Amino acid sequence: MKVRFYGIIALALAAAFSAHAQAPEIDKLTSQAQQTINVFEQQFPGWATMFQSSAGYAVFPSVAEGALGVGVMRGKGLLYQTGRAMGEVTLTKASVGAQVGGQTFSEVVFFQTPEAVRDFKAGNYELKAGVSGVASYDGAVRTVNYNRGVAVVTFDRTGLIGKAAVGGQKFSYQPLSPATN
Repeated sequence: MKVRFYGIIALALAAAFSAHAQAPEIDKLTSQAQQTINVFEQQFPGWATMFQSSAGYAVFPSVAEGALGVGVMRGKGLLYQTGRAMGEVTLTKASVGAQVGGQTFSEVVFFQTPEAVRDFKAGNYELKAGVSGVASYDGAVRTVNYNRGVAVVTFDRTGLIGKAAVGGQKFSYQPLSPATN
């Protein structure tokens, strides 16, 4: 009986420590996401209205992509609604094709309607390769159009990648605990 009692205490302490240890990670991600929003707004005048008028948006401060025949991509970010971080989001992608290189970039996914946000939060959301994207090397941005309620915008950070590949981005969503929200 004592072993079981100590096991329960150990699990409770581990859970409390995990929640406490997660808070600095979320704080860091929140700071990085805000910096990314600031960069988008500074680099692309007029973007403040996209952030304000969308039903929600997911901000990925740093997405890393690497490829040598098979490509992988991963990034962590936050989902915002009404200007508040609501949950942590993860972006993953695997692709196959003629591709080589590596890069890091920032990405923002805008949601036009509350239904698009709800569908995203429901989990296992996937964007096919043909969904809109913007890559800018000179600071000029074309108008971003929503495709099925979603618009994806990227801003290159570093690297170079060449590819003719097939793959889609998958997203997962985890609500923030009330203590971190």
